[in-house]
Amino acid sequence: MTVDAETARAKPRSTRFLDAMDLVAIRMLIGDRAKYLGLIFAIALSSFLIAQQSSIFIGLMNRTRSQILDVTEADLWAMDRATQYVDEVYPLRDNAVYRVRGVDGVRWAVPLFKGQAVARTLSGRFRSVILLGLDDASLTGAPLKMLVGRVEDLRSPDAVIIDLAGYHFLFPGEPLRLGGVLEMNDHRARVVGIADPSAPFISSPVVFTRYSQAVTYIGRQRTQLSFVLVKAQPQQSVSDLARRIANLTGLRAVSRRDFGWMTIWYYVRFTGIPVNFGLTVAVALIVGTVVAGQTFYIFTIENLRQFGALKAIGTTNRRIVRMILLQALLAGMVGYSIGIGMAAFFFEVVSRQEALRGMTMPWQVMVGAWGLVLLIVCGASLISIRTVVKLEPAIVFRG
Repeated sequence: MTVDAETARAKPRSTRFLDAMDLVAIRMLIGDRAKYLGLIFAIALSSFLIAQQSSIFIGLMNRTRSQILDVTEADLWAMDRATQYVDEVYPLRDNAVYRVRGVDGVRWAVPLFKGQAVARTLSGRFRSVILLGLDDASLTGAPLKMLVGRVEDLRSPDAVIIDLAGYHFLFPGEPLRLGGVLEMNDHRARVVGIADPSAPFISSPVVFTRYSQAVTYIGRQRTQLSFVLVKAQPQQSVSDLARRIANLTGLRAVSRRDFGWMTIWYYVRFTGIPVNFGLTVAVALIVGTVVAGQTFYIFTIENLRQFGALKAIGTTNRRIVRMILLQALLAGMVGYSIGIGMAAFFFEVVSRQEALRGMTMPWQVMVGAWGLVLLIVCGASLISIRTVVKLEPAIVFRG
């Protein structure tokens, strides 16, 4: 590719964002279409994998605390001191509710049951379900978004509310309607509502019922209470109340936000999920840097004569470094835009599927992916910069 000497000698105008030398750099970059497209492809693929895998990881971790975040009425969750996360609970005696209610500063305290049961339809379909037993009187923790039916109908005999994904699995092909019958532990359950709560970590149906009904479905035991949901008095410090409950009852009391993070960090520390997703992101970063770096270096080597010509007419090393960084930044911006667009399209498609509902790409991931793309293009341009800076202008006169 040749360089227009007259263009190269042109003085840059301070009023333009890109001067004549910058335009020369862009023409050099896009002149070799094959290498330019290869560079764009490598960056786009890296951007897509980084954004897509990071977003899915965040979505999965957020799902681990979905049932905690859905209970918006309570300020504190009280539980056995050994409890580490929401899905593994050491049950308490029912009198724990009364002990918590007796603590100064507590406005109200209600029981919550969380367990697993096997639900079976009359047609023979069955599935392990997440069973949530709500306080019989207040129904605290009931789903906020009802699609069909009312929460108040849970007070009728054998009543349950099921989530939308669970309804579609247990009653496939049927329109949303009430009156479906389930069987749990030889007990009848009648569907009085269909809700749309946050998606759980595992793809099991979520079933809501009253506390007294839930323990019947599971089978009564000496200890069966999972959590005590606590509301603080007005003007009462939640952190002070949590310490008071812990001191007076021997239970652990944590805020809704802290319990959610306890659950997330448990999955981060004790499962292989972060390693698997982190490995994919690391591979995308390494491959993107290597492929982009190699392509950019070959591109620079093939244009050494052009860079030599620029040096011969008086272009400084600093100006040439700026040209190379501009080329890298332009390739990074185009590749990043394509990769993020692919990731956005992916989530637009999969978010319509019930199993992956709620999966989105947070803006923080987009910002972080752009930072990693900058790292890729800067790393890819370092070798090229070193080669060009050491270049002798006399190369343009050699055969």
